[in-house]
Amino acid sequence: MSQIHGQPGAPRRRRRVLPWVPVALLLLVVLELAVIIAVGRRIGALWTIVSLVALSVAGVWLLRREGARAMRALRTSARTGEMPSRALADGILVLVGGLLLVLPGFVTDVVGLLLVLPFTRPLARPLLEAGIRRRVFGDLGVIRVRTATHRDGRSRRDGPDPGDEVVEGEIVD
Repeated sequence: MSQIHGQPGAPRRRRRVLPWVPVALLLLVVLELAVIIAVGRRIGALWTIVSLVALSVAGVWLLRREGARAMRALRTSARTGEMPSRALADGILVLVGGLLLVLPGFVTDVVGLLLVLPFTRPLARPLLEAGIRRRVFGDLGVIRVRTATHRDGRSRRDGPDPGDEVVEGEIVD
């Protein structure tokens, strides 16, 4: 058993989510089939198949275009020394959205389109960041910081205590 699995809460959370993955996938397949049948009844079987193929081809094209754009942004961030968190998040969203666009189905195409398009991606980015934050920092617990106070009860934010010794210095690299 590794250190991570030994932390409180980690195994329990994984046990709660894991059994639901096959159920969610089954529900997605049932939903996709219901939507495809409904669209087929509305516009006909041939046009439904043509629409599904056209959406998959458009998804591949959009994935290549937006994926290349996300990679350029990642390279630019790395070259300028910036933290590439936004470029990484966009890359993940484009990858997941592109995979959803390639899968046959109208529901996955709509979700994939929302993840791939540059003007709707910022709506999904906070959800991705919250999920990553929960996975990475969820097992660390809460860190509480207490504000230091002066001897007379004033907060350190109110200014230095007149009795404190101040040492001036300079940072040299």
